[in-house]
This record gives sequence, structure tokens and C-alpha cells, in this order.
Amino acid sequence: MTVADLPKIELHLHHEGAAPPAFIRQLAHEKKMDLSGIFREDGSYDFRDFTHFLSVYEAASEVLTGPEEFRRLTLAILEESAANGVVYTESFLSPDFCGGGDMAAWKDYLAAIQEAAEEAETRFGITLRGIVTCVRHFGAETAKKAARCAADTAGDWIVGFGMGGNEGMYEQGDFAWSFDCAREAGLRLTTHAGEFGGPESVRDAVRTLGVERIGHGVRVIEDADLMHELVDRGTVLEVCPGSNVVLGVYPDFASHPIARLRDAGVAVTVSTDDPPFFHTTMRREYEMLNRAFGWDANDFAALNATALAAAFCDDVTRERVQKRLES
Repeated sequence: MTVADLPKIELHLHHEGAAPPAFIRQLAHEKKMDLSGIFREDGSYDFRDFTHFLSVYEAASEVLTGPEEFRRLTLAILEESAANGVVYTESFLSPDFCGGGDMAAWKDYLAAIQEAAEEAETRFGITLRGIVTCVRHFGAETAKKAARCAADTAGDWIVGFGMGGNEGMYEQGDFAWSFDCAREAGLRLTTHAGEFGGPESVRDAVRTLGVERIGHGVRVIEDADLMHELVDRGTVLEVCPGSNVVLGVYPDFASHPIARLRDAGVAVTVSTDDPPFFHTTMRREYEMLNRAFGWDANDFAALNATALAAAFCDDVTRERVQKRLES
């Protein structure tokens, strides 16, 4: 067995962003929609930079127009994740893409996603939990709709609330109402920061929004005092090395700071972010980290232990996942 064959936990996966290109092309064909402009000749997604990536992401999501499409998408995502050894994953689900923030529509979408998740757990042995996510560049008022959807469906399946999107627009504090709403509903909190926003965006997120996990967060390597603060707080980073390399945050895996962050005592986990966009899988992430830093099975077991402890699921689910890791 190689390190790539080990069972894995993933905490940072965008649901629409995990859609295989072939799946999106098939849906577009069924609906007679022309999405040819978002694909390369080899069939993969085509984008130039982060901002263009967001545009392509949203264009691809336009074919996902109903609960049935999300049911099919969820099965496709989980089958692919399970094939790469993932036994537990938390996926970012946006009400903006699932009914436009309408509560009744959101519940219909969510029911379809959960139905597929239950089928996937039986067929593929992978557990999915949902983190409702607002989209930063859609603005604070739109985020409130997502937060209300999250609060109204919080429970043992919708376990968290977060924020993705363009870090260059608005401030973390502009979304305080939405995060407070989710917190009051008992949801755990995460937000994207420290990818393109720099270390100050992470400091702002932990102090202003009170999140316990940070999506990406890798730019904290530039601020030693902030790293110490994250260690003291127990803040966990959802690190996506392959994504960071493709989007140009770092030139290659060897330059990525994940190993230095871990050596400094910062709690790090490994995820794929939007795997088909960034030509990665959890197997590839493990393989590349092994090559770049010599990490072995013990290192990855420690990463999984950190991820399992940081997972937003309940303790019964955590124990079930622990047994899968041990087996």
C-alpha cells in the first residue's frame, strides 16, 4: 500500500466545484445549453486566473437547475471521492445555487442531496455532511438569505456555515450578522481567508467572525505572531495545496508552506477545493505531499486525526469515521 491508498478525510470541497466536466457537459447537452466557451479542447475547464475561475464556476453551475440535478451531482462527486479513498467529506453547499436563497426551494434541493448522500454511503462507504456557504462577492444582504437557510436546516446533517468567493470584495465584518445567525442556530463556523487576501484577512476572520476553521489560510506563514495566535486559539486550516499551485499562490508543491505551518504547530488539514478545475484528487494531494516533503503514513495519519477532530459532525459520526480510518 502506498500513501495514496490510505483512507482520507476532506473538509474543504465545493459542491458545484467538484462537478466533473463530463457531467456538466452531459447536462448542458440534455438541456440544449451552449457551454462550449468554458471548456478546453481536451474537455477540461478553461480559466485564466482566480477571477476568471469564479466566472467559469458560476457558468458551469447554470446547468444545475433543480433538485434532481443536484441528486445526480452528489452521487457523481461521492463516487469519485470514494474512489480516491475519502471516507468522510464536508461539502460547501450554497443556497444561491440551490433555489436562489428561497427557503422552500432550498429544502427541496437539500432533500435531494441528502438522499444521494445516503445512497452513496451505502454503495461507496463515504459519509457526507453539509456546510452552508454564502458567496462573498454576492454581498452581505444575499449572505443573510444563505444564513437563514442554514439556521432553519441546522442539525446533524447541515453542521456548519461558511463563506467562499472573491476575497477582494467586501470585508469579513460585513458578514457578521450572517455568522451570528448561524452560530445562534448551533452551527460551527469557517470562512475563506489567507489565500489571496494575505495574513491580515485571517486575523480579521478569527477576531471578527469567531470562526474555528479557515479555508486555505496559508498566507499566515508571512506573519509569525499570527501563527502563534492560531496555535493558541486552536484554529484549523483547511489547506488545499494543489489549488494554491494552480491558481499561482505558490509556484509548486515544494514551495508550499504547509510543511512549515505544521512544523510551527499550526493545525493543518488537506483538501482538494474544486478538484476537476485544479486537475487534482485526494490521492494526488497525498502523492505530491509525499514527494515534496517525504511525508509517510504516520504523517498522513496525524493529518487525518487533526481533520477528524476538526470535523463539524456529531460524535456518533466521528466514531464511525474513526473505525473506517483504522480499518
